Amino acid sequence: MSAPDSRFVRACRCEPVDVTPIWLMRQAGRYMAEYRAIRKHHSILDICKTPEIAAKVTIDAAEILGVDAAIIFADLLLPLEVMGMPFRFEAGEGPVIEQPLRTVKDIEALQTHRAAELGYVSESVSKVVKHFGAKLPVIGFCGAPFTLASYMIEGGSSRNYVHAKKMMYTEPAAWEMLMRKLVDVLASYAADQVTAGADALQIFDSWVGCLSVPDYRQYVLPFATELVQRLRKTGVPIIYFGTDSATLLPSMQETGADVIGVDWRYPLDQAWSSLNHRGAVQGNLDPVLLFADQKKLREQTDLVLKQADGRPGHIFNLGHGILPETPVDNVKALVQFVRELSAKYSRATASAGARKGAEGSAR
Repeated sequence: MSAPDSRFVRACRCEPVDVTPIWLMRQAGRYMAEYRAIRKHHSILDICKTPEIAAKVTIDAAEILGVDAAIIFADLLLPLEVMGMPFRFEAGEGPVIEQPLRTVKDIEALQTHRAAELGYVSESVSKVVKHFGAKLPVIGFCGAPFTLASYMIEGGSSRNYVHAKKMMYTEPAAWEMLMRKLVDVLASYAADQVTAGADALQIFDSWVGCLSVPDYRQYVLPFATELVQRLRKTGVPIIYFGTDSATLLPSMQETGADVIGVDWRYPLDQAWSSLNHRGAVQGNLDPVLLFADQKKLREQTDLVLKQADGRPGHIFNLGHGILPETPVDNVKALVQFVRELSAKYSRATASAGARKGAEGSAR
């Protein structure tokens, strides 16, 4: 780890911090002029596969915003290539997988021994770690088995996940084979990022909100748990995030992840209460609030912090990634608002703790 005593890592471990740490999903992206300039000459995959460029994009975003952690620039779907499923990005459509998984034979053909070929991501991590040293922690990441399996089966984005759920329901043995193969590749890929110096790992389960609680528990939880437990052996905090996942949070916590990400649809205090205040939480401002005026943005930032109530273990983030066209000045303002406003909740909590301790001594 490059910054094991950082504000961010301490919060992941539910240790007291001076102010609430903040980083933002998609903090390097199209809303930044610096990123758009690079995209004029390089595709997303070119950036991911060129460690010098991926590191620069990662570093620039963290330094411009003044956040408490840098998340490595990569793409969720990179592991698909080394498993034998090439994909491309279509303008306006997102990723497209030319030959989606449809049969048991397709799954049997997937390779699990080539994760080392993703070493360009670890090299990017290493470069960012070398740049920041102990000044700023670096977050590595991977997609979750369910979300990647859905991409592989659907062939791209989906509204109803018919093909993925059909396989889940009607071919459970094939589904299990696919999920286990994904766990093997993802565990190796993400652990390599820690070896390169990452201070924490985030698992993105972007599509898991399409599932009912019983389906999540039967078809996803065992494999998400296996991935989390294998990655916990690296010694760094593990963050598990899914969108539209309010009903799933208690089940997601059963994976053993150190931090549970909360999207914007669920008040943070209620979300944390549903987890019995065990472990840390991350979130959860609506990304669209960054388009509002700064008065409104400040009010809503304060509301999220008030819901966290200065309790150790809160990492401020959006409820999903920064959207294109987001005003950069508002993103910078958000970081400053969190610094300024969270200090009062930290002080209030510390004062209350001191009073409680004094009362206990008096007794």
